[in-house]
Amino acid sequence: MEGGGGSGNKTTGGLAGFFGAGGAGYSHADLAGVPLTGMNPLSPYLNVDPRYLVQDTDEFILPTGANKTRGRFELAFFTIGGCCMTGAAFGAVNGLRLGLKETQNMAWSKPRNVQILNMVTRQGALWANTLGSLALLYSAFGVIIEKTRGAEDDLNTIAAGTMTGMLYKCTGGLRGVARGGLAGLTLTSLYALYNNWEHMKGSLLQQSL
Repeated sequence: MEGGGGSGNKTTGGLAGFFGAGGAGYSHADLAGVPLTGMNPLSPYLNVDPRYLVQDTDEFILPTGANKTRGRFELAFFTIGGCCMTGAAFGAVNGLRLGLKETQNMAWSKPRNVQILNMVTRQGALWANTLGSLALLYSAFGVIIEKTRGAEDDLNTIAAGTMTGMLYKCTGGLRGVARGGLAGLTLTSLYALYNNWEHMKGSLLQQSL
């Protein structure tokens, strides 16, 4: 048994030497008094150099010339899809309300259910088409204005919203164009004000001090 143990120790020592772990072993008490000359102290909890835990660069690697934030072209797909889904949901709820109101004198039967379902489908498609068209026009104008000006700010948002309202209501004559442009200008101005509210509040607070 002793010979087997000696053979096992030799084998282990040989493998350890092969992988570079040979030599005399040192305990934590032996290594505790060794000075770390020219080295940063290791973390007592993670046993790792704290310098490797500090991220002084961006977490993601961006392609050359890419922006850190998504532009209007990238956001256009999300905007159009979100508006279509929102319009479909709102239209379905509105269609259900109208269907129940129009068939309130009818007994619960198959014709009433079919009429309510038709109203839900019609209103859902109508609102999804309306909001999707507005989002498409707004995104297209936003991308064109951004590429033309070479800048991305709230002015692009307000201009795109105004032009979207004017084009969407262009079939109603000059009065319709004016109303559509005013509606788009108002909505986008409120949106820009909401996005910059914290910045404006901080600026006013600094001026008051």
